[in-house]
Amino acid sequence: MGEIIHDLFVIGGGINGCGIARDASGRGYSVALAEMNDFASGTSSGATKLIHGGLRYLEHHEFRLVRESLMEREVLWAMAPHIIWPMRFVLPYQKGGIRPSWLIRLGLFLYDHLGGRKLLPPTDVLDLRKDPAGRPLKSSFTKAFEYSDGWVDDARMVVLNARDAADRGALIMPRTKVVAARLDKTGWTIETVSVSGSRDTHHARMLVNAAGPWVDQVIRAAFGQNDAHHVRLVQGSHIVVRKKFEGPRAYFFQNPDNRIIFAIPYESDFTLIGTTDRDYDADPKNVRISDEETDYLCKAASEYFKEPVTPGDIVWTYSAVRPLFDDGASKAQEATRDYVLKLETGQGAPLLNVFGGKLTTYRRLSEHALEKIGEAIGTKGRAWTAESRLPGGDFPVQGYEAEVVKLKARAPFLSEPHARRLVRRYGTRAAMIIGKAESLADLGRHFGGDLYEAEVRYLVEHEWAMSAEDVLWRRTKDGLRLNEEQAGNLEEYMTAHRAKMAG
Repeated sequence: MGEIIHDLFVIGGGINGCGIARDASGRGYSVALAEMNDFASGTSSGATKLIHGGLRYLEHHEFRLVRESLMEREVLWAMAPHIIWPMRFVLPYQKGGIRPSWLIRLGLFLYDHLGGRKLLPPTDVLDLRKDPAGRPLKSSFTKAFEYSDGWVDDARMVVLNARDAADRGALIMPRTKVVAARLDKTGWTIETVSVSGSRDTHHARMLVNAAGPWVDQVIRAAFGQNDAHHVRLVQGSHIVVRKKFEGPRAYFFQNPDNRIIFAIPYESDFTLIGTTDRDYDADPKNVRISDEETDYLCKAASEYFKEPVTPGDIVWTYSAVRPLFDDGASKAQEATRDYVLKLETGQGAPLLNVFGGKLTTYRRLSEHALEKIGEAIGTKGRAWTAESRLPGGDFPVQGYEAEVVKLKARAPFLSEPHARRLVRRYGTRAAMIIGKAESLADLGRHFGGDLYEAEVRYLVEHEWAMSAEDVLWRRTKDGLRLNEEQAGNLEEYMTAHRAKMAG
């Protein structure tokens, strides 16, 4: 129990909420953030996991968004070269297809030149009869365009923003629900209840509503605006199958219905296929892939791959609801992916509502949010995140391989895949997990795959992990490698650890 005073109180522990909390903390604001579940347990871990300009957004004339996104690719890559890396995308072309060759060429020309590309290689044209990229595709595809974008471990990017915000002084509260937010003479009074049942009262000069799919629900609860309707909920689902092709490149497939899907190398041994785009009107917490979406993704990928994709190939699925700003677009795939920030000051203490956004633009969204916050309660500090590093990302932008060599030299008992995965997840902080270990046995209990107790303890102590699901599906993707019994053993360990901490 207690009463705590802050400059800002942020509701929502997705990428936007954590990004705003980090930026504000770094400028000297006192910040609290409450997330009712685990970080990135909603939209922010259900993306296609791309740091991209959004090639298809050009068709909807979203030039501002595309330019900002393109400019952010290399900024974010430099911020977090452990969890973000460049990827080449192969776009097979067939004469008489949905989009004519000249239109694709124009789009890719704009893509190459709109936004500050320095390290990413430019667009190319491939002869699929000779290039290895053609091997897994049907022989009818003889030509392809190839362009650059980036890949990100989305859930890790969220938790690293939360970690950095906490390191800069923010009060970060996962599994803590805001049960009331009301205005008084001095600002906002916010009541929270944690998963353990602890109730607290917070006072804040300003409230930031970054609740994602629940943003309208917060507006209704805080202001009693029962007619609040600012977001359009769009479901996006993905399937993960055993590896369908070799090599580091991804594929961009155009479908007859004008939609597109990606097929992306995933976690070394798998292929990620998605996404779907359809309106969603149920409770976001209940979102699941439908049979219709599964069939759609299998059929769409099978139009391109020689070896068909069937429901029997699927090893995992995930689905999330994207809270797009409701701009009245007739189709889900045409709704704007741009973000909208609305500052409310007429009721007394200011409220900033955050609508929309995407992984690629979260840092710029946060900067724009801080401009609004400065207007409302006074400016502190300067924009700083463009030159910053996320935890573990303090090595050269193209220095991943060198970090793997360093880790292997420090811990020669690690296999090559194990070392690579640790650097991909934790960057320079992988050394904290290894500690003084001189053998695998020194890393403690083995849970399966290459997951050991030392890594789990790190996730509990530094990244707020509480359950096996937190570890296996958000902090890592080891859920793809552990069987049911192993996952159960991990859950037992986590439960015992929580009881020990509580006791």
